[in-house]
Amino acid sequence: MSPESPRDDDFDYLREDIEAAERRIAREIDPGPRALAIAIFVFALLTTLVLPHAGDARGLDVLVGSDAAHASGIALPHRVFAWLALVFGGGFSILALLTRRWALAWVALAGSTVASFLGLLAVWSRQTAASQYPGPGIGLLIAWFAMILLAYHWARVVAARSALQLATEEHRRRLTAERERRGLLDRFGDDEPPAP
Repeated sequence: MSPESPRDDDFDYLREDIEAAERRIAREIDPGPRALAIAIFVFALLTTLVLPHAGDARGLDVLVGSDAAHASGIALPHRVFAWLALVFGGGFSILALLTRRWALAWVALAGSTVASFLGLLAVWSRQTAASQYPGPGIGLLIAWFAMILLAYHWARVVAARSALQLATEEHRRRLTAERERRGLLDRFGDDEPPAP
């Protein structure tokens, strides 16, 4: 082999670096302008912790199960909704926006979707509560709508693939198909020895 010709292991090393970069890009999300909308809904959701959810019970009272929550007759769906909204709508949404990780965005989407349905149950349980208990407060309604909108926007972010990710996947598929198509004899160079 002449000094000018690259060695096969150099190409293998370069190919491994490129494939590692492709895998790293594939694990990331690009929320684009939706990041601002998601941040606004997370802020609105966290604001509902200080707003009344039912009667005098604020969002924080619902989370910790204080005396105000017991006096307002907070039921289990409402309490579970408040915790899921805080963990998935607040925590995982913030983590996914900061790290831009695909897996965290999926977790935020799944948790926000489940919390949206539990929000429906929480509002329903407040509307069908006994007459001595108050109905749903403004904090509960805003939190429920914020969770619905967060689930929608996370679904759009997770479903959207950037042009670079699509091109990378297509290139990787093409290279894999080319490697599988090549036979054993195609992997060896021609049989002529290199010129001195």
